[in-house]
Amino acid sequence: MSRKRHLDIHTLEMFAAEPAAPVTAHSVLEVLRLWADAGMLRRLDVALAVWLHEQDPQVQPCVLVAAAMLAQMEGRGHSCLPLADLVATPNAVLGWDAEDLPHLLALWERLPGTCAQWLQALQACPLVRAATEADRAQPLVLAAVDSAHPLLYLRRYWDHERMVAAHILQRSTAAGVQLPEQAAREWLDRFFPVASGAGCNWQKVACAVALRGRFSIITGGPGTGKTYTAARLLALLFATAAQPEQLRVALSAPTGKAAARLKESIETALKDLQQVVGDALDLEALVQRVGAARTLHSLLGARPDTRHWGFHAGRPLDVDVLIVDEASMVHLEMMSALLDALPPHARLVLLGDKDQLASVEAGAVLGDLCRDAQMGRYDAATVDYVARVAGEHIPAPFHADAMAPALAQQTVMLRESRRFSGPIAELALAVNAGDVARSQALLAECGVYDPVFMQAGGAVQRVHQLAWQGRGTAVGYQPFAQALQRWVAIEKASDIAVQHEGWVREVITAFERFRLLCAVREGEWGVAGLNAAVQQLLARLGVIPKEPGEWYRGRPVMVTRNDAALGVFNGDIGIALPSAAPGHPLRVYFLQGNQLHAVSVARLVHVETAFAMTVHKSQGSEFEHTALVLSAKAGSVLGRELVYTGITRARSAFTLMAEDVRLLAQAIAAPTRRVSGLLRFLEGELKA
Repeated sequence: MSRKRHLDIHTLEMFAAEPAAPVTAHSVLEVLRLWADAGMLRRLDVALAVWLHEQDPQVQPCVLVAAAMLAQMEGRGHSCLPLADLVATPNAVLGWDAEDLPHLLALWERLPGTCAQWLQALQACPLVRAATEADRAQPLVLAAVDSAHPLLYLRRYWDHERMVAAHILQRSTAAGVQLPEQAAREWLDRFFPVASGAGCNWQKVACAVALRGRFSIITGGPGTGKTYTAARLLALLFATAAQPEQLRVALSAPTGKAAARLKESIETALKDLQQVVGDALDLEALVQRVGAARTLHSLLGARPDTRHWGFHAGRPLDVDVLIVDEASMVHLEMMSALLDALPPHARLVLLGDKDQLASVEAGAVLGDLCRDAQMGRYDAATVDYVARVAGEHIPAPFHADAMAPALAQQTVMLRESRRFSGPIAELALAVNAGDVARSQALLAECGVYDPVFMQAGGAVQRVHQLAWQGRGTAVGYQPFAQALQRWVAIEKASDIAVQHEGWVREVITAFERFRLLCAVREGEWGVAGLNAAVQQLLARLGVIPKEPGEWYRGRPVMVTRNDAALGVFNGDIGIALPSAAPGHPLRVYFLQGNQLHAVSVARLVHVETAFAMTVHKSQGSEFEHTALVLSAKAGSVLGRELVYTGITRARSAFTLMAEDVRLLAQAIAAPTRRVSGLLRFLEGELKA
């Protein structure tokens, strides 16, 4: 009997036996367990409800339901539970499949019918505290009780959200940094020569805005020049500092690859800028001061298997300027730790695309903070300041028409893409705008030799074929296999020590040209199925052994857990290759910046094969050709941001492979909305 059939019999018959009987805590827990058996809830979600009942046997049934649903929401990336919405439209909040609706309604008909009744039950529970009451370490927090939209939090996320908002408000509203405006204007004019007939230079505006505050956000899509702007901001800070030789600068990103790309982009931009400023400013000295970019885990001194950090308010980071790239990937808990570890005087600059996928863990911090970035909402003081210091006139549509938020004065959206163009950019813009018709038309117009292409329907073997041979001029993994097979000659070379490093770099470069990106992990259209299929294909073609085992020459792996001792971090990708040492033992080679880093396969435990990876894991990376694979089983995971993020990983070619022709339209029509109280904190509605 299937799990769903088991659920049909037990849940519906349980309530049909006594239609008028009220539910009890025990019957609710039984239903929650059945839902977990059927995969509608996690065991962890039910465990919270069970624990609450153990601690308070008198707890009302709806409190147990609310607790389980809160845990489920947190597991899906939300930081809190919108109680009124849950009571009125539970299926819309929980995102369950239509076939699960009868089970949900069967229980809901027995629970209190109004939000006020649920609130009363929650307030009566000693394990729940109202946000305005004294803190006695209750595990649940109920906020905005007197509003139309009360929120229920797990205590940990209430604390994180409250702290993030407090830090940002403090930094956004603090007295402006003292700066020589005339000198800043002169340097900005040198860094950003005026283009004939150009409109507002938002990159220049972003530098001016970030210069005056201790917190700022620079957001924009691919190719808008976020790191280019950040490099000029660093040069501006260096040029206007009273003691530039003492300026302590740090670069960071959520993943090792994103951190390396940030460092490389900043260095390249600074070296190019040196040609512009000549001898007037020694930017080489600034490059030396920046140092290596680090992952956020490394920067903050993450302690394995704990939620504790080496740096915090009591032991702050030794930094004056911190630039964090790919900020959309930074989850709520990480942002809380980052802000807590910053010394009060330090500047924090967040870079990121607000429209990309939010973090895997709870929270959508950058998306929340950039909610109004498109509108600008600059007050008169900001408009005047930008005109004085940057010589730029912010267009009237971006002026505030009422009370301007403090955060908006420190947020700038870059609006012109200088690198990202053509059909890939057009498709990304159409998807981001929710324009299903335009997106489908763009794909329908293109063939296999065009930059964008779609194949929908048909067998998954089409994906396997694409992974090997690509399409048109867009490569698959064939160049990687060809580079890999050169080992036969390298192994026999008399100067193997000389040739080996070049070969390793060639293999890594070839592998990085193409990637399969998936919406889900399981199934033949998911990461697991496609990794197995590509591995079998390579074995059949003789590229890797017929029975490869766990480790084999050419196995690409992604690190899934930070390991500072080995120098590898979550998201890093390496390839298992023979070393030049006698016997040629396998080592995994990582390209970190421009340096090769090798680790014995015996020491790498927390890794997974990476011919295919989730879209989430691809953030911070770009590939010459990207294939986005959409599974019909993706469910609520399939959304607009996922498709947009997949498209924007592609430099030259993008291919969409969908199990069902309807999946693209469904995804574009479903923007991801994470429930959060962060903006309500920032606007003063929620208070600790």
